[in-house]
Parts: sequence; structure tokens; C-alpha cells
Amino acid sequence: MSTDERLHRAINGLRESDPLRSASVAVVGWQRIVLWLLLILLVVCALWQPMRTAVALIGLSTLGYLLTMGDRLLIFRQGLRSRPIVVTDEEARAIPDEELPPYTILVPAYNEPEVVGDLIGAMAALDYPRDKLQVLLLLEADDDVTIEAARECAESDAITIVLVPPAEPRTKPKACNYGLHFATGEIVTIYDAEDLPEPLQLRRVVAAFGRLPDNVVCVQAKLLYHNGHQNLLTAWFTAEYGLWFGYLLPGMMGSTSPIPLGGTSNHLRRDVLEDIGAWDPFNVTEDADLGLRIAAHGYRTAVIDSYTLEEANSDPINWVRQRSRWYKGYLQTWLVHIRRPVRLLRTLGLRGFVRFNLVLAGTPVIAVLNLAFWLITVLWFLGQPAVVEAVFPWYIYFPALIALVLGNAATLYMNLIALREDDRADLLTAALTVPLFWVMMSVAAAKGCYQMIRNPSYWEKTFHGLADKPAEAGGPKEVG
Repeated sequence: MSTDERLHRAINGLRESDPLRSASVAVVGWQRIVLWLLLILLVVCALWQPMRTAVALIGLSTLGYLLTMGDRLLIFRQGLRSRPIVVTDEEARAIPDEELPPYTILVPAYNEPEVVGDLIGAMAALDYPRDKLQVLLLLEADDDVTIEAARECAESDAITIVLVPPAEPRTKPKACNYGLHFATGEIVTIYDAEDLPEPLQLRRVVAAFGRLPDNVVCVQAKLLYHNGHQNLLTAWFTAEYGLWFGYLLPGMMGSTSPIPLGGTSNHLRRDVLEDIGAWDPFNVTEDADLGLRIAAHGYRTAVIDSYTLEEANSDPINWVRQRSRWYKGYLQTWLVHIRRPVRLLRTLGLRGFVRFNLVLAGTPVIAVLNLAFWLITVLWFLGQPAVVEAVFPWYIYFPALIALVLGNAATLYMNLIALREDDRADLLTAALTVPLFWVMMSVAAAKGCYQMIRNPSYWEKTFHGLADKPAEAGGPKEVG
């Protein structure tokens, strides 16, 4: 296969084989019609009966809050019982080298020369036979600074550089699709260039696949942060990830709900990955999309008790850029997978279908609504204007009060219980001040929703290398 053919398939493979599963078109025909009809209906109702329309909107928003929080508590409760799959060190090392399958690691990087050395050390630390381990460093062919940094490393056969021809969209999933053409492993995983996976992770995954049913085609490792104490933002981020990967994802696994994958350390059976279309190069959260596509094809994902250390975003503006892309990607993924609602309902079941809508659409929408409700709350405390009282009749006020008081308390409760279970008393201040983190989330969600309208497939770059991390020497070879 020629370079042009590989590039064409990397960009167009999914949208040519199954256009409705591709985010290359943000909103398809019937969705556009429905959205316009809803907008027209909203405008007409607002002009005809403005107060009743406001009450109805607040009531729907309150219902969304209550459903989302109730579902989140159910997931957390399940997560306390369904912990990640444990593979002991002894069990992982007991697998003879000759029985281990070939493994491919894809490492996409763009404009990140500062983390190449970290990557060399992290890959060298993995406990896996070198003759069965393939590491592909995926670099854009016009990313001169990162290519130069990779070539300047000491000579080593541990990593192969794959140059991805520059073409739109400039996204991580496009690079992974291109690199998949060079993959030789039966299992494929993705690491970001700054990741530090624990040395036995690959062996643990192989052992987990060996004991799991055949319909489990993906094993997600936990993502942790190595710079959780750099500042308050990284502490908030660390506590959030501890709850998400330690309890909420295992809770989804235990209830057979679809699992939005993390951006790295998801280990996939390559044959199934290729069969379901690999990654969507137009989706800016290709990980969440792939997790939903796995579920939509009738497969399952498991969560393993193995960790990968990452760098928590320590800069507020850089963090907003990253989180707004995540929120935008959740909306992209929801719009793509809701295109076949009946088929999705049949595949996921009623509970999984409801949870899909609450997690993928509810998470960014409610984060945006928080801004409006906080403004209403501030206005009420400042002057108690009559209009605020008018839009909160008793049958809306009391459910809204429950959502405000119990919802916030439940979120703090989940964070504190997760910290207690993980023995992370060092993050107590972050858990108690997390409402300030919610404000940042809402700002990022508003930005993501705006970008969803203006530029849905734009990949806003997150800068790494802002925290100190040990590295080891090494170096790659290169393929054209």
C-alpha cells in the first residue's frame, strides 16, 4: 500500500465504510431539521408566553440535574462494589515470554520535542520481550522540531518513527489510523508521549484478556497524575481522575454500560479495532467515541488495576483549552451515536441508552447550565427580584433546591469517599474547594459548545512538559 493510500484510509476509512458513524459531518439531515424546529418552537413560545416558557425550561433543566446526579450516584455505588480487575505481579510475570502476543504501542506527538526523552525512558522501562514489542512514534512530517528531537536521541531500536503526511484534519486519531497500517501486534494501545505506564501494564493486560470473556475487546488502565501537588489546579484534576478511573468507570463496567475510554492506556484487540473502523479522525475525543462504538457493536470494555502516570495540566488557560475540547468531543460523540437511536437502544438496553444520553450529552450541557443557575442564585441573594420568584413556582423550586443542596453535597461526598478509599488525605483541600473547579469546568463547557457550532473538528492543542519528570536516555530509528 502506498503512502497516499494509507493517508486516504486514515482520513476517510470510517466515513466511507459507515458514514453515519463519522463526525466529519457534525449534524446530519434529520438532526439539522429537528434542531431548527426546536429552535423555532422555542422562539415562538418565548414570544408568545415568555414566563411560562422560562418556567418550562427551568423545569426541564432541573429534571436533567436530578437524573444526572441520581445516575452518577448509582454508578459510584456500583463502582464501590465493582473495582478494577486486579492482576498480581506474580500472575503477570508468570506468563512465559513465548506465550505473550505481539504488542504495538502507538505514540502520537505533535510539536512536543520536550517530551521525547521521557518517552524513550518510559518505553525502556516496560517489562515485555523486546522482540514482541513494537513502539511507533507518530510524528507529522512537517513537525521539524519534534522530528529533530527524536533523531538527536542516542541510538536505540526501541522506537520506530513513523512520519505522517501533513493533511487535514490535524488530529491525534488521524495519526493513530495512519500508524495502524504499520502495526504488527495482536494488541494495540496508545500512550501520549509524556506518559509513564507502570512496567508490568502490558503483561497485566494480556493476563486480563486471558481470563475475560471473548466479547471483551478493550482493557482500560487507570490514568493518574504525577504532579498532583504542583498547584491547586493539578490537585483538583488529580482528585477528579481518581474518582473517574477508580470508581465511575468500574461502576459502568459492573453495570455493562458503555464506557467512554480515556485518551491513553486503552488496550485493544487489533482485529476488532480494524473491523469496527478504528478511530474517527474528525472526532476530537476519539477515545470516548471508540468506547461507544465498541459498545454499539455489542462488545465490552474492562477496567484494570494498572496505572499510567500523566502530567496534570497546571496552567488554567491551557487546562480550559483541553477541557473545552473534551466537552466538544462529548457532544460530537453524542450527535454521531444518536443518529441511529432505535438500533442503539436495542444494543445498549434501556439503562445503557439513558446513561449514554446523560453522560455524553448531559455532562457538557449541565456544565453550561451551571453558569445560568449560578447567575440566578447570585441575583436572588443580591436583591430577590420578583422575576426570579416568578420562574420558580413551588413545583419547580423544591426540586431545584434538592438539586442544588443534595446535588452539590453528593458530589463532595463522592470525592471524599474516593479519597478515603484511596488513602489520599493529601488531596482533602482540593476535594473541599472543588466548587471553584466547577466554575472552570463551566467556562470550558461554554467554550466547547461554541466551538461545536463554529469549528467542530478543530483540535485545540494542549501543551505538555510544564512539570518536572524524570527521564532516561535512549533513541529511535525511523521509517518513511
